[in-house]
Amino acid sequence: MSQNQFQIPQELRELAEENVERARQFYLQFINGVEQTMSAWSAPRSDLIPPGFGDVQARATKFAKENADAAFELAKDVAKAKDLQELLSLQSRYVQSQMRWYADQTQEFGQLMAKALTAKERQPEGKPSAGPAAPRRQSAKPR
Repeated sequence: MSQNQFQIPQELRELAEENVERARQFYLQFINGVEQTMSAWSAPRSDLIPPGFGDVQARATKFAKENADAAFELAKDVAKAKDLQELLSLQSRYVQSQMRWYADQTQEFGQLMAKALTAKERQPEGKPSAGPAAPRRQSAKPR
């Protein structure tokens, strides 16, 4: 390490870690409230949701959670970074992994939408749908 390299003080890193954890807790409370609202909102009218679109909605919610989790992981790592070089390295790895992850999500979301649209076209008029949720693909989380 060179003498001229910028070092992030330990106190600042600790403060950042605490703030990231607080933000993560608020986020979890918010997402829990959103999930409760969505389930209460969609439950009485679930018979009007075309087949497959419930799966699309559930998967989109899961994508959002996974992306937020990855962002919080980055924030925790950034809070622990000791210098600018480490910060830039973390950011670069995060962006690369998220771009791959977004491409995978887009492909899966497109497949779910196509499947839902196909199921909707096959559904007889006036017939409610309450099909089972499709199995979820296990994807490696970005790091």
